[in-house]
Amino acid sequence: MTGRLRVATLNIWNRSGPWAARLAAIRAELRRLDPCVLGLQEVLRTVPAGGSPHGAWTVTEEVSGDTASDQASPIAAGLLPHIAYGRAQDYGGGLAFGNAVLSRYPVLAHEVFELPGRESGESRSLLYALVDHPGGQLPVFVTHLNWKLHHGSVRVRQVQFICEKIKELCPLQEERLPPVLMGDFNAGPESDEIRYLVGLATIGGKSVYFADAWVYGGDGTPGPTFCRDNPFAAIAHEPSRRIDYIFVRGPDGKLRGEPVHTRVAFDKPTDTPEGPVFPSDHYGVVTDLSVDPKSWG
Repeated sequence: MTGRLRVATLNIWNRSGPWAARLAAIRAELRRLDPCVLGLQEVLRTVPAGGSPHGAWTVTEEVSGDTASDQASPIAAGLLPHIAYGRAQDYGGGLAFGNAVLSRYPVLAHEVFELPGRESGESRSLLYALVDHPGGQLPVFVTHLNWKLHHGSVRVRQVQFICEKIKELCPLQEERLPPVLMGDFNAGPESDEIRYLVGLATIGGKSVYFADAWVYGGDGTPGPTFCRDNPFAAIAHEPSRRIDYIFVRGPDGKLRGEPVHTRVAFDKPTDTPEGPVFPSDHYGVVTDLSVDPKSWG
């Protein structure tokens, strides 16, 4: 779509459930959505001995080989060839758990940062990737915050860290597109951590503002992404709520970065011989961001 950039996010639920069937469902939806950039959480990857737990690479082959040892590549193959990966936790034996950026365009640079909160028993990270989009260099940040319902204070520290890191890496520069932040925040819109991100709460004498793509371009519904309608989520016995987000520090002075159309994605089951299979225990989010508003408005 001329003048717009489509980005999406999904927590893929690692290898839980029927992974092979879920992989097929994820790829089918990915083909339909056709985003330029996809952020993933709970991505497992086996790191070779002596290798880096973080990396960037290009995938050109179709789905083949051991899809259990690298979940990002089989999702990306033939669709989004450029990948950046960042470990959040080490499961031992070289198995890493973390976040990924899948892109249609080359990744010019990437870094990974550990988030505060390791003392809580969870290890989380922030992945940064600079995507070489034709409309301008696009800074992309993907994260996955602490999941426990009573860890709101940890998540507040995590979003404060994330905002400081984005400020450090992405000073206001007209030549770059506004930075996009997305992922599984494990917190509803009414929480302090999300209210801080969207400028509705001041913490420690500081405030920030990121546009919540759902508020800008959603359909006016609550838009739950962890939903009891999904049997994979229902087993958690938690209330349905919106906990997966796409934020953008924008629109900027040129109106680039405005979320103009946002919807829930990866929310339909695929029929298999064993019955309907959802892509994940989470639903995802997809949004179209303005890149050149003059070309469409």
